[in-house]
Amino acid sequence: MHAPAAILWPVAAHLALIFALYGWLTLERKAAVRRGDAHMSDYRLYEREPLRARLIANNLANQFELPLLFYVLAAILYHSGAVASIQVFLAWVFVAGRIAHAFVHILSPDVGLRGNVFTVNFLALAAMWGLFLRDALA
Repeated sequence: MHAPAAILWPVAAHLALIFALYGWLTLERKAAVRRGDAHMSDYRLYEREPLRARLIANNLANQFELPLLFYVLAAILYHSGAVASIQVFLAWVFVAGRIAHAFVHILSPDVGLRGNVFTVNFLALAAMWGLFLRDALA
């Protein structure tokens, strides 16, 4: 068993990714306005957002979908004190995959690669939940 706080490090790393994406999106949108690719009024409804900014915004929204299940499980593990080494390892695999997924999603047109990276995230989180439920329901 790990100290419960060990599960919070991957949580902190994912939060850092989210904040970095917000910063990148802000810079990208400001640059688009400066270049004349967008106008401030375009951001009222986000209908005419330039591609790079749209990709960053879409990825940022994605950080609140599957990762929600990660945060729920991390909170349960932390508060129950049931943080096993394998859970911490899988949490780091999940977060590393989220970081890779963000860069592939935003910087690469290779949707197949993005799907493969997502699969790693998904399987790591599914394994975390499976192990937790196995132990909790035993």
